[in-house]
Amino acid sequence: MSYNLLKGKKGIIFGALNEDSIAWKVAERAHEEGAEFILTNAPVALRMGQLDELAKATGSDVISADVTSADDLEKLFDAAEAKFGKIDFILHSIGMSINVRKGIHYTESNYDFYHKAMDISAISFHRLMKIAKQKDIMNEWGSILGLSFIAAQMAIPGYNDMSDAKSLLESIARTFGYYYGRDKKVRVNTISQSPTKTTAGGGIKGFGELYGFADKNSPLGNAPALDCANYCIMMFSDLTRYVTMQNLFHDGGFSTTGLTEEIMGEVRD
Repeated sequence: MSYNLLKGKKGIIFGALNEDSIAWKVAERAHEEGAEFILTNAPVALRMGQLDELAKATGSDVISADVTSADDLEKLFDAAEAKFGKIDFILHSIGMSINVRKGIHYTESNYDFYHKAMDISAISFHRLMKIAKQKDIMNEWGSILGLSFIAAQMAIPGYNDMSDAKSLLESIARTFGYYYGRDKKVRVNTISQSPTKTTAGGGIKGFGELYGFADKNSPLGNAPALDCANYCIMMFSDLTRYVTMQNLFHDGGFSTTGLTEEIMGEVRD
């Protein structure tokens, strides 16, 4: 059901890869709610994914951009400005760790890979907001979101250096959010989502066990990707104009549950 929550709004969505991606579902829901947007991802991701299908379904342009490249981001925002003028929302749904992909243990991290993970997964959030702010491309009361995970707050074996990247992502949202709000009345937040069966999530060692534990230890169960997309839509809308610099948990209660009776029963058994 559409409520026209984003009617007339324009934006950029980073990170959609395939129909399992949260960013993909955000794009579908944003389109249903009346928004127009540009879809963007790294060149290698565009070759791997099916973004052209999503673009056709939502009437969107696809523009390649490497988020570690200021030049690419400059061109992306220039294209957005030429198409829309100012924009109202940005989704940063980006995360990548070579240490995770190669199965390198956290305590034995390759630091070249570690730096790459920080740059792509977190520093890129700062970089894109820096360029957006310099270009003054965001409308007042615009909304910028990054997708995070509870491993930013607690140790989760197997999540590796992405835990550090998510911690940095959330810190950037708070600090940049202060200046962006003060100077331009732009909101910056992160959403900490339940373990979600995406292409990226599937690459994490022990993901299946983590998914099952979180589902059992969440009073409402794990939040599906579509519901995360709905939450993002609300955060892009005018209904949340005074929410900024927050890390918002969307995880069925997992983040504030100690142990459920189900888990305690398994321990007793």
